[in-house]
Amino acid sequence: MDRFRTLRNEGLFTPPSLQGSIMMPFTGGGANWGGAANWGGGANWGGGALDLGNNIAVINSNNVAHIITLIPSDQVESQRRIYHDTEIAKQEGAPFGMKREMFLSPLGIPCNEPPWGLLTAIDLVSGDTLWQSTLGTTEDIAPLPIAINWGTPNLGGPIITASGPVFIGATMDYYLRAFNIRNGEEIWKARLPAGPQATPMTYQYNGKQYVVIAAGGHSTAGTKLGDSLIAYSLP
Repeated sequence: MDRFRTLRNEGLFTPPSLQGSIMMPFTGGGANWGGAANWGGGANWGGGALDLGNNIAVINSNNVAHIITLIPSDQVESQRRIYHDTEIAKQEGAPFGMKREMFLSPLGIPCNEPPWGLLTAIDLVSGDTLWQSTLGTTEDIAPLPIAINWGTPNLGGPIITASGPVFIGATMDYYLRAFNIRNGEEIWKARLPAGPQATPMTYQYNGKQYVVIAAGGHSTAGTKLGDSLIAYSLP
């Protein structure tokens, strides 16, 4: 709370500042509709999923904050050496670089009120929210392995299969999950050996459908790194 009082916070469009500004939601979303397999976009690998037969969009979102601090351009390199685990970058042609850091507590969890990650289904005809479910637990981000259903920051998008389930990894706990597209109920999950920061894919082989995910983790997000490619068969 003491640090919060020192930061600039004037709502959604608060600009970066020398004192540090709160950006809410953070630069990874809210909702991220990028991703080469979805609506286009360069390096983003998140994105939403569409059920065109039922006119439903499903999108995962983050409810966490960044602190954005401007740094005089002649101090960027020295700040990089001091804060070598923090994202610090030059801004070409500008008098300032910037530092970008998650607004986390000393325990390493977001400072704002949960839920920190959500999965939402939207009716594309009416624009109404059909359901919203918490996405992820604190199992792998809390000091103790306690799975509180508060959601987590998430990187990676969902897919929708023709039979109905929505599959998504993305969370800071190490699971691939399936949700009922009609009501948002979590109907299945499987533990992965590393962070699921990837969008799953699905394919058919010899008349059977599979869902596969790359469990590679994410170094910046702090999830466990790995090189596993895991496939699950659908009933």
